[in-house]
Amino acid sequence: MEATVGDRIVVRSTHQGEPERTGEVLEVRGTAGGPPYLVRWAPDGHEGLFFPGGTCAVVHDAVHG
Repeated sequence: MEATVGDRIVVRSTHQGEPERTGEVLEVRGTAGGPPYLVRWAPDGHEGLFFPGGTCAVVHDAVHG
């Protein structure tokens, strides 16, 4: 998984009825766009380091590529 600043992280729930989580990548701390990522999570603005798992996807920021 590779991300850049401004991309969105989408974490799909593994439990029926639970919503997906989305957040904005603020920093990329790994090499070559790899994790971990500093993410600001919606809707509460909580920030934290994130190591993606199998239910995650990166939605690339259209402005930055």
